Amino acid sequence: MSASTKLSNSVKALCFMARTWPEPQTSSAISRHTGINASKVRMLLSALAKGGLLKTIQGPSGGFMFLKDPMKIDLQEIYCALEDRKAFHLDVTADPLHDKQETTLVNGYFLDLFADIQVEIEAKMKKIKLSHIIEEIDNRKKSAPSKDKCSA
Repeated sequence: MSASTKLSNSVKALCFMARTWPEPQTSSAISRHTGINASKVRMLLSALAKGGLLKTIQGPSGGFMFLKDPMKIDLQEIYCALEDRKAFHLDVTADPLHDKQETTLVNGYFLDLFADIQVEIEAKMKKIKLSHIIEEIDNRKKSAPSKDKCSA
């Protein structure tokens, strides 16, 4: 699963959980609400638990639960809990069949470029709270055209 899919699916699950907070939610309840396969939900939320954002509660009334106010969690925290590498990654393994100096210079250029982009992405993601995403979703729902096919 790509990083962007993991992040998007995790945010969908977390938005549902935030709306029902502080009640713990099971992976099957989250799956029913979001349409994400329950095993993928468990995998993603387990990673978020390992990352310190959630905890798991065992037993019949168990599930996943936030460790802190979900409205204060930012996108960067979520991303870092899911991914062990940067959004932009370059494999700089040397190719012995090609000009090493040229390869090193091109790799250096892209490593610097990706580092700059990564800093910008992280700064932007730190500013986006789960509360902002939920608010934006609610606003989009309000302004979405009606699906009533009878009105003409």
